[in-house]
Order: sequence, then structure tokens, then C-alpha cells
Amino acid sequence: MFVHHVFFWLAKPDSAEEKAKLLEGIKQLQAVEHIQTMHVGVPASTDRPVIEKGYTFSLLLVFNDLAAHDAYQVHPVHKKFVDDCARYWSKVLIYDAVDA
Repeated sequence: MFVHHVFFWLAKPDSAEEKAKLLEGIKQLQAVEHIQTMHVGVPASTDRPVIEKGYTFSLLLVFNDLAAHDAYQVHPVHKKFVDDCARYWSKVLIYDAVDA
């Protein structure tokens, strides 16, 4: 299993229009056949010092293996997402993980 977790910070946090466009773009990634599981989220209401809540969206993708992840990275749907939506974020953090 290969887990790809992406966190997005909006370039214009007060722009409802840009937030909606980024969310729409993220949801279009579901069309990539290599994805086994996809979850799109926003910060939860939990409140502890170790919790990062400054991001706008989180995207959790699960792939069968590294090869599927690598195929996703060059997939036309993913490339279009980056081309169309990169202007909406100011920061992206990615955490990739495999089984321990």
C-alpha cells in the first residue's frame, strides 16, 4: 500500500470562488484509475497544540503500490489539475507513506 496525503493552503483564503474552484479540481482527480481510495477533507474541529489546522483542504489518496502512485503523477488528469489549479494555492505539503 502507498499513501499520498496532500495539504493545500489557499493563495487567497477569503476567496470563496477560488476555494470552490480548487475543490472542484481536487474532486476531478477521482477519475484517475490508479487511485484505490480518495478522501477530500477540511480541518476538523479538534483543538490540541499538535494539530495543524491552517490548511484549506487535505487530499488523501491510497494506491496499491509505488508503481500506481508513479502512474498517477504523470496521468493527464493529474497534470491538468496541477496546470489548472496551481494558481489557487500558496503552499502544498505532501506526506507519502508505505507500510512499516
